[in-house]
Amino acid sequence: MTFSKITYNEPVFRPPGEASSVILQATIGCFWNKCAFCEMYTSKKFKVRKIDDLRPEIELLSKIYKGVRKVFLADGNAFVLSANNLIPILTEIKRQFGKMQRISSYALPKNILNKSDSELQELRSLGLKLLYIGIETGDDELLKLINKGETYDSTIDGILKAHEAGIDTSIMIINGLGGKKYSVQHAVNSAKIINRINPKYLSTLTLSLPYGLEHFQNRFNGNYSPLSITEHFKELKTFITHTELNNVIYRSDHISNNLVLKGILSKDKKKLLDLINMAINFTPKDVYPSTPSIL
Repeated sequence: MTFSKITYNEPVFRPPGEASSVILQATIGCFWNKCAFCEMYTSKKFKVRKIDDLRPEIELLSKIYKGVRKVFLADGNAFVLSANNLIPILTEIKRQFGKMQRISSYALPKNILNKSDSELQELRSLGLKLLYIGIETGDDELLKLINKGETYDSTIDGILKAHEAGIDTSIMIINGLGGKKYSVQHAVNSAKIINRINPKYLSTLTLSLPYGLEHFQNRFNGNYSPLSITEHFKELKTFITHTELNNVIYRSDHISNNLVLKGILSKDKKKLLDLINMAINFTPKDVYPSTPSIL
């Protein structure tokens, strides 16, 4: 059997947890696309794809990937689409693929707040069960400096609204995001916001500078001085120390991380802190992360 080729608008990104999922490019690029730290979609102009263009792709993907029960909606924050736009997409996925384990997407808290409770519940009933949300930090000052377009309160309000509708969240925090000056407040306030929302999944990534330090400093609206690897570990220790969570699946195993950590918070909190302390004790204090250039 011969299938037509689906051409993706590259680059395409997806969370590590969606490695075995079908990728459906419901939108092109990222609607916000202003975060100081993110270069993922700077080569793209945001575009909403029409359902008439998506239907044949969904049908084709369902034939190619028979038996696959997870679909990820790309690109950067496909959940920016209104419920009226998302419902036909989810309905078609369900029709073509049959029984689904879950459909997921990147999202911003404001994308959730823009939908009513009943709309969120309907999206959940159609299979949208997980949202990946890079909140990056729980510190209001740092959120402004990175031009995230969210606040501590809007982040909590959006995520709790999703939880109330039965939609799980996977939350990302960026280790080293504020550099030396903002390290402590970043760690403490990030733990504070995570404690409020208690997501199903939590991951920490490490700030990457694909275009170099100076490029990021020019985009960062404050005084940014990078952390050494040891300082990254100390910031992570402060963050984990201040968490008080209930059965949150935690991962720090992204390619950007210098230390792989896996566990359940708070059950494995002491074990994780012991591993971080060991890394601090055995890492030279003046070593800085190497950042591969993409230029």
